[in-house]
Amino acid sequence: MPMSSSPEPVLDANLAVALNALLAEQSVTRAAARLHTSPAAMSRTLARLRRILQDPLLVRAGQTMVPTPRAQALRDEAASVVRRLGALLTPGTGVDPAVLRGTFTLQAADLVGAALAPGLLRLAGQEAPGVSLRFRAEEWEAGPALRDGRIDLEIGSIDHVDPETRVEELVTLRMAAAVRPGHPLTEGPLTPDRLAAAEHVVVSRRGRFTGPLDTALAERNLHRRVAVVLPGHLAAMTLAARSDVVCLVPTAPPGAADSPLTDAATALGLRLLDIPLPLPPLAIGMAWHPRHAADGGHRWLRGAVRRTLRASGGPTG
Repeated sequence: MPMSSSPEPVLDANLAVALNALLAEQSVTRAAARLHTSPAAMSRTLARLRRILQDPLLVRAGQTMVPTPRAQALRDEAASVVRRLGALLTPGTGVDPAVLRGTFTLQAADLVGAALAPGLLRLAGQEAPGVSLRFRAEEWEAGPALRDGRIDLEIGSIDHVDPETRVEELVTLRMAAAVRPGHPLTEGPLTPDRLAAAEHVVVSRRGRFTGPLDTALAERNLHRRVAVVLPGHLAAMTLAARSDVVCLVPTAPPGAADSPLTDAATALGLRLLDIPLPLPPLAIGMAWHPRHAADGGHRWLRGAVRRTLRASGGPTG
């Protein structure tokens, strides 16, 4: 006959916690109070521990209980196990950014990346010097890329996510007409007719010639001429700084603090003109997969993006 082996003991974290309390208090009553249970329940737990460990652990000595040599040998180890259990089961949201190591991959349009990179680099240098940042162009469909872990965060106009994807709106901007200094549109009030008569550069990753401005103009029986379509805002703004084409640029609404998304236009010396048409606002947000929701490092990243794009702080999550 094959030799029968005794079953492996079942791991029970509650027993480890109870053992630690009993060895620390050397009293069933005090251990019960420490763990917010009844003395009778603690007495039953002590009996179970005695059976498992095959040792009395605590024995009566007059009015008190004293530990056996086995119990004394187990005391420090039991306390260490309970501390490790506590660390294991503590939410991981309180990570110290200074100890973070690794690379975060963010997907964003060129203008958003240019607006984010300086602020994020500064915050990483101050708070998380072990973190590197990798920006990718909008080359992947965000939902699968977030799900597969190819990107950690998408920032931009979020309109194509999977149902489980977490999305947070960061800022709401409006579109302005950006032109070079001395452009004819800077002389006198800008009207829909004058705006439509100018040549335009359109930014479209998919090569589209039309957008919300064309819809607004069409309602007034106006049509603009699009001279060129470019895939990124930075190239379009550079062209506007060197020619007479008009480029649309996101900017903060009236009364709000300046948006970092306008910094590139300012650096190129472009003039921003209010568009005299009702255009839909542009919402900039960030999207991430829910598996990162409670991760401390990813929470730091989301908070850093939030602080960089918002004029004032918001809740961290």
